[in-house]
Amino acid sequence: MSDTTLAAASPPKKPDPIYVSSRREALAVAATTTLAFLYTVIVCGWMGYGRDPKTLTFVLGFPDWIFWGIVVPWSVCVVVSLYLGATFMKDEDLGEDDTTGIDDDQEGGAA
Repeated sequence: MSDTTLAAASPPKKPDPIYVSSRREALAVAATTTLAFLYTVIVCGWMGYGRDPKTLTFVLGFPDWIFWGIVVPWSVCVVVSLYLGATFMKDEDLGEDDTTGIDDDQEGGAA
């Protein structure tokens, strides 16, 4: 039997659980960032451009388009980031460190 036959007959390897977890977390962060970006651009463009300056109102000292287009999504992103970091992301065991060949004086970093 040739090597290609053995490779084709063997079952596919399961991906590393650390890879699966980190990919899931990265996708959650990318989705959050993308949604915040799209919201910010759409709201700031809709409320900030082409309007009469006399219609400008203020919310908590900010022009309304800045408050709803920047302050609110950034605040939501802070809350979502805290939630993701506290509940969604998992601390994974990476195994033992390989310290072979490292002298005692090098282990702690720069002297």
